[in-house]
Order: sequence, then C-alpha cells, then structure tokens
Amino acid sequence: MADQPISTRKHPMTQQLVQPVIMAGGSGTRLWPLSRAGFPKQFLVLQGPNSLFQDAVARVRTLPVPGSLIASPLVIVHEDHRFLASDQLRDSKVTPKALILEPAARNTAPAVTLAALAALDGGTDPVLVVTPADQTATDPIAFSAALAQAVVQARDNRIV
Repeated sequence: MADQPISTRKHPMTQQLVQPVIMAGGSGTRLWPLSRAGFPKQFLVLQGPNSLFQDAVARVRTLPVPGSLIASPLVIVHEDHRFLASDQLRDSKVTPKALILEPAARNTAPAVTLAALAALDGGTDPVLVVTPADQTATDPIAFSAALAQAVVQARDNRIV
C-alpha cells in the first residue's frame, strides 16, 4: 500500500461507491415497426412484465458486490424520450441520480464522458458500471456475477 499513489489507496473499512450508468439514447430505428422514433426499442416490453430499460435498471441496482455501495443510476437518454424514461423509472420505483439529456445522438464516447463527469460531481470517485438499456440478459445471475467481478477489478484500478 505504501507504493501506491495516495489518490488510489482504499481504506480497508470504507465502501467503494459503484455508479451504474444506463445508456438509453437509442433512436428506435433497428426494430421497426415495433420500435419507432417516438418509442424506441429500449422502452418496449418484449418479454416479461418490464421493458428492456426497466430490466437494465433492475440488473445494476442489485449487483452483488461485497464492500460496495450501489448508487442510484445515472440515465443517459435523448431529450425526446425523457418522459418515457421518467415514467418507466417511476413505475419501477427508482429515483435516478440524474437524467442526462442528449440533444442529439453522438454515440457512446460522449455519453460515457458526460456520465463520468456527472459521477465525479460531489467529489466522489466511483467505479462506473456502464450498460446499454436495449439489451437482454438470458442469465441475469451470471450477468450480475460477471459485473460484480468487473467491479472488483476496477476497484483495484484496472480497466475492465
């Protein structure tokens, strides 16, 4: 521990903050006619009682990472879909840390950059768990276990 820079040392008794980031900025062009510009794929209910977006939020909120505190999710969404995201979060009884509104689609790198800057707000340095809102996990337990392992690696200053 003595050879690590002070900024990367972890006190053994403190919890690592984990900041889930849900990227929900899709435009609704790939699953037409179900998905449309006004109602993109991530907000559709394709299987079970929840939308893909609601399932993504649920997966990251219950990460089994010992020694970590899971924060409320940051949600990145196109400004045209802010009400869809807000309604589905409310239906899921989830209050996000923030809704980050994209004025235009600019792909993953700018969205993750905005999320990283928002996560640093308040002086914290959390581990980011970034996931798209339009995927499905056929084995949610294995998915959560893999994410938990990734968080442990990231906590040790590794890029995962």
